[in-house]
Amino acid sequence: MTELTRYVKELIRAEGPLSVAAFMEIALLHPLHGYYIKGDPLGVAGDFTTAPEISQMFGELMGLWIVEVWRKLGAPNPFVLLELGPGRGTLMADALRATAKVPSFHAAMKLFLIESNETLREQQLDRLASYHPTYMGSMEELPDLPLFTIANEYLDALPVHQYVRTGSGWRERMVGLDEKGNLAFVSASHDALLPLPVLLTFYELSPLAISTVRAITAHIVKFKGASLWIDYGYYVPDGANTLQAVSGHKPVPPLSLVGHVDLTAHVDFAALRLAAEKEGGIVAPLALQGEFLERLGIQLRAEQLRLRAAPIQCEAIDLALQRLTSPEQMGNLFKVMAVTSAEVHELPGFL
Repeated sequence: MTELTRYVKELIRAEGPLSVAAFMEIALLHPLHGYYIKGDPLGVAGDFTTAPEISQMFGELMGLWIVEVWRKLGAPNPFVLLELGPGRGTLMADALRATAKVPSFHAAMKLFLIESNETLREQQLDRLASYHPTYMGSMEELPDLPLFTIANEYLDALPVHQYVRTGSGWRERMVGLDEKGNLAFVSASHDALLPLPVLLTFYELSPLAISTVRAITAHIVKFKGASLWIDYGYYVPDGANTLQAVSGHKPVPPLSLVGHVDLTAHVDFAALRLAAEKEGGIVAPLALQGEFLERLGIQLRAEQLRLRAAPIQCEAIDLALQRLTSPEQMGNLFKVMAVTSAEVHELPGFL
């Protein structure tokens, strides 16, 4: 039994069942034993791999996207470049290497990062020290400057509330204890008070994801800028239970090994679009990751890399390209949402 499993059981005995969101917050962000607080979960030796770790092409194209939108919005100087959940700093390092020769871009940039994991912070600083990044704890710490934001696989890790439709109404899904004292999913003892879609039998809601997108959008609408959100998710809710746990690149039960497994849920892009539009943001039509990368020229970039690569490296480039863009792999599962402060004609990567 993990330390957090013991802690959660004691908390439930003392205060009653926890919402799924509260359980996720404890499991992922407990200050001593939370999954995202300690260690490095990325890579072959970790629990999962993100797109920037698969290929440099991903981060390079993200950097060039930001530059192009920055230019289309008047090349503001100075401006803030913010990444939420930078991982090992790989995406940002690749993005900034690809944009190093863009006139005045780096000189105008102030790099900000949001990261809770001290181990990953050390790796980020190793890669990004020359850019003197500033670490933020909340959106209130942003300076009053134009803002360009990128978040890759950040929103999926934010806590979600889950609701189940019953014969008497909607009940929140909770984490409680079964008759043997083990963690188990249970229903709340009272109906949910908020209005929910009547055609569904299961619904997920992430208030923190919504408030994060709203805060970023409010800033860029006021001061100019754009945000790019990349994650696995759905266009509209379909009633599926998407809460999942991963350990060693394999799915495990979400209530097992609390604090030692990654917990995520698919992103509701319809809710995020509505949140951004309420703040006055211009939201591009949602794109599939594979199509987005193709439109940005990932095939051409792969060809350029092959010209300087050994045969075994060429094979790795081809495998990475397939993994990032194939509909059967990450190409269709991952979606891309862009929000801008003003209408941008021919927004890169979007139709």
